[in-house]
Amino acid sequence: MKPDTLTDGIYRVAAKIGNRDLFEGIWPIPHGVMLNAYVVKGSEKNVMIDLVKDWDGAVETVDAELKELGLPNGQLDYLVLNHMEPDHTGAMVSFVEKHPNVEILCSAKAVPLIKHFYKIEKNVRAVKDGEKLDIGGKTLQFFMTPNIHWPETMMTYVEEDGVLFSCDAFGSFGRYDHCFDDQLTKKELDLLKGETERYYANIVSSFSSFVLRGIAKLDGLAIKQVAPSHGVVWRSEPEKIINWYKTLATYMDGPREKEITVVWSSMYGNTGALVPYIVEGAESEGLAVHVLEIPQTHESFVLEKVWRSEGLVIGMPTYEYKMFPPMYHIMDILERSHVKGRKTMRFGSFGWSGGAQKQFDVFSESMKLQCIGVVEYQGSATEEDKRRAFEMAKEMARQIKEA
Repeated sequence: MKPDTLTDGIYRVAAKIGNRDLFEGIWPIPHGVMLNAYVVKGSEKNVMIDLVKDWDGAVETVDAELKELGLPNGQLDYLVLNHMEPDHTGAMVSFVEKHPNVEILCSAKAVPLIKHFYKIEKNVRAVKDGEKLDIGGKTLQFFMTPNIHWPETMMTYVEEDGVLFSCDAFGSFGRYDHCFDDQLTKKELDLLKGETERYYANIVSSFSSFVLRGIAKLDGLAIKQVAPSHGVVWRSEPEKIINWYKTLATYMDGPREKEITVVWSSMYGNTGALVPYIVEGAESEGLAVHVLEIPQTHESFVLEKVWRSEGLVIGMPTYEYKMFPPMYHIMDILERSHVKGRKTMRFGSFGWSGGAQKQFDVFSESMKLQCIGVVEYQGSATEEDKRRAFEMAKEMARQIKEA
């Protein structure tokens, strides 16, 4: 790859990561992910913004791009770290060895993390909220945006060019052949939509209140480009990704999309037998319905659809007096991600004894779910059970539609 020019003196140095590994050790990336770092050249000083980790040859790729920019070892004066997560800092030890005089700029909360992660204390300086750095014709300004999505997170803004380096905020999964939003094909734009929402739901959703605070802090900046550390650079419509994230953040407390996500699991088909009736009931009111079977579907994709949907249907059997284990894991992920307040119904079969509902009630209370009702039965579903499932799903859809 060659460096991408954002504007005069500002460049993206990036690596495309494949789909072999899990992001953060948990989230699948079937379409890969971009690791983006950036270079700002002033008339007096040169700055690197964020790093990469040794992942699929990313370090070698970025080093080659730096060389292409005329910045071989020792030519960088500052390293700005917006976020300390290892996918943005993993190469720090080798980077400092190559650039021994570089000054590391970060938030105050990042200073001890640099020490504990990488045993580096020399030439590390904490910057203050709103502080500016003049590097000759370009002025960098730093904004503290904690908990998007670690407590030490900040963003960096170049005043003269209106470029915002946002690190994990405004990012997405996926690899793209072009740098900018206005260069993408329709196929890539379709991919970007799903992978942006899945990235948000998986990585950022728990911190949605902080996303809204961070966006409010940026109000008043003349942002011409949004340059995240994953995904594409938004230059034609920078406001689109900011407003998109704002919308995604509001899904925590609502309003959400008038859609229903059905998440179900079944041992021998007795629970699964009700799925068609529930889908038919919900769709009869004209709502979009997403149907995801567990454990065949990874929780990453479940969370993506549940996060945007006002309605949630959970189907699982009782397993040894408790919830079916794969569904318990799903509910744990949803609770951790602050999924709450959805209109909900639950259905499921049991054998010799029930018990799943008792555990589900604990989740329901914790997540403040608005439970429309439960269809639970021993053995196989009767025609009455199927009718009740249809009517209950229809009623839930009606309430969502009319809200």
